[in-house]
Amino acid sequence: MKTPQDPVDAIIEQWATVRPDLDTAAMEVFGRVFRLARTMGDRMEKAYAPHGISRGEFDVLATLRRSDAPYTLSPRQLSATLMLTTGGMTGRLDKLERAGLLRRSPDPHDRRGLQVTLTDKGLRLIDEAVTAGLAVQTEALAHLDEERAGQLADLLRELLMGTGA
Repeated sequence: MKTPQDPVDAIIEQWATVRPDLDTAAMEVFGRVFRLARTMGDRMEKAYAPHGISRGEFDVLATLRRSDAPYTLSPRQLSATLMLTTGGMTGRLDKLERAGLLRRSPDPHDRRGLQVTLTDKGLRLIDEAVTAGLAVQTEALAHLDEERAGQLADLLRELLMGTGA
């Protein structure tokens, strides 16, 4: 049985025609990774939109949620975890605070520092949004059996670790 063709196959065939000297094996992997990331990113945005948040805002709320009770981190810890500049983080925090999803308060252990904490409203919202996002991701993986999905996760982990990311 012939493997179904996807848009990356067409690109590889075009390169083979005009540049048969190229080894496009890496393009076959990363072309699909990039397309998958873009497709799933769009789907995740749609999953979070009914909750009034973007993917970037989801990331902030989810990072606080994963920190466990009392769901508090410093802006610096959030920035480091999310690989954001302080300016980018400030904008997200401002919007989320205005929406009542988190609050900023003085850090009792550092007079110059702040703490960012999920509010009860933020906790409820992130729990709903993470469930919605996982449903989208699970649906995308549904055509792979559990073993193949596990193999894919293992291969991607290995590849990611090999890049130093």
